[in-house]
Amino acid sequence: MSFQAYLDAIEDKTGKTPRVLVDEAKRHGYDAVDVKAGVIVDWLKAEYGLGRGHAMALVHVIKKGPTISATHVGSAGSHRDVADTLWLDGKAGRPT
Repeated sequence: MSFQAYLDAIEDKTGKTPRVLVDEAKRHGYDAVDVKAGVIVDWLKAEYGLGRGHAMALVHVIKKGPTISATHVGSAGSHRDVADTLWLDGKAGRPT
């Protein structure tokens, strides 16, 4: 599953766009350098029922922003994405 597919699934499950969840995480202080991924994963599981894989995709965006490694772009693997920048503003508004 690609990073973008994980984010789309998170939106389906929570009803919130990735950007809304990132902003919420920032309000909680989870974007701070010293906050461990496990803390964020625990929050996403308790608050939204997300599993570890989906939560870790969101942890990446919270901690590192929407840019992903170019090695995942256009590759033939199951984790391939079409661009190195993830769309955070919801599936409905994503440019084609």
